[in-house]
Amino acid sequence: MDFDDPGFRELIDALHDGVYITDADGITLKVNSAYERLTGLRAEDVVGQHMQALVEQGVISQSVSLRVLKEGKALSLMQSVSQGKRLLVSGTPIFAADGRVRYVVSTVRDMTELLRMKHERDELQQLKQLRNSTARLHAGQRDDLLDASPVADKPASGRVFMQARQVAASDVKVLLQGETGVGKTLIAQYIHKSSPRAAQPFLALNCGALPENLIEAELFGYVPGAFTGAGSKGKRGLLELAHQGTVFLDEIGDLPLPLQVKLLKVIEESRFIPVGGLELKEVDVRIITATHHDLRTMVAEGRFRADLYYRLNVVPIHIPALRERPEEIQPLLDFYLAEFNQRYGRALSWELEALDALTDYAWPGNIRELINLVERLVVTCSGERIELFDLPEEMRIARSDASEDDLLPLRKQVENLERRLIRRALMQHKTTREAAKVLGLSQATLVQKMKRWEQG
Repeated sequence: MDFDDPGFRELIDALHDGVYITDADGITLKVNSAYERLTGLRAEDVVGQHMQALVEQGVISQSVSLRVLKEGKALSLMQSVSQGKRLLVSGTPIFAADGRVRYVVSTVRDMTELLRMKHERDELQQLKQLRNSTARLHAGQRDDLLDASPVADKPASGRVFMQARQVAASDVKVLLQGETGVGKTLIAQYIHKSSPRAAQPFLALNCGALPENLIEAELFGYVPGAFTGAGSKGKRGLLELAHQGTVFLDEIGDLPLPLQVKLLKVIEESRFIPVGGLELKEVDVRIITATHHDLRTMVAEGRFRADLYYRLNVVPIHIPALRERPEEIQPLLDFYLAEFNQRYGRALSWELEALDALTDYAWPGNIRELINLVERLVVTCSGERIELFDLPEEMRIARSDASEDDLLPLRKQVENLERRLIRRALMQHKTTREAAKVLGLSQATLVQKMKRWEQG
């Protein structure tokens, strides 16, 4: 690729966000004019320089390019530059034909003012949430999450709710395990509402949704002047705001290692130091965590602290994927159809073939995908019944393939199942290489199967 081509230079200089390109060795190849404007650095200061050297010289605080090269996947992090600005840097690997990283292209956005505004807005929201929670409880309006669940009496979910009810009375650490979208937040809320802490706040944080610096500020809070863009009055973190209540940490497997150390101190000593602070703060909170990762494997690979894992995994509760509890699909569909009918002033019902197709569907996004689909159908359907042709194509195809399979020999049914699984993997992933990896196949095998089906 010719990075000195005038057309290429004109293209990247037209972008509002900064662009930073390195090669597979971490050597800077190109930056655009927006990057120079955002950072105050000139192209001649960084082009040809190794990213590690720029970090060691204090030009930048940390390098997303080096982490992308190390981990081989897209990453985002907050970066400080010598001017004191806070930048959100998102690095994306560009792969060669042999699967190795060839370049890393990073986009850079100034977050300084946005962070300051976000911190102020979030603190107002958290205080409002605390006031509303207290007001509801004083009025005796406690939500009964168990009665509200349409599947609490089904075998699979019933076991989960029973386990949750058993652990609710104590402050024992609970680790909720299951795929994304299975309802881990609902179970965490149920444990809190069934516990002696029910009258106190329940506050949640998704550890995979924010960069490390923001997670630290959200969880532990910060003192005035802790960093550029920090509020002049500081900010109380979730641990302090949820005093005597519950903090739910979703996607705990994505919590950066340095913050794992700080969280361990909270668990062991019930105290912490806010960002930029010097004094310890005492806190009394119950911590419930959740993950879709295999934390035991992450511990073995050095990506998660063993001591923290054993502290959090006192009582593990596994929430099965929706495809593993097919008897719950129709009750969930009916429950959310009634809810969205009421919200949008509709009176839709299910046509039998559409209901069968949704029951046969694998739901890779679990309950979250189901809720989103039902809301979309209620908003977009023009008739009085939701029919098969109203459903997304992948659900109609799955139903069509399933009905045809009933009359086919076993070998042909297995082949059709392979086709459906490969088609689904290709819909969810961008390349045949990624789809093959998810399916446990080599890329060559997957491509060979696709070619054979095309010829057949």
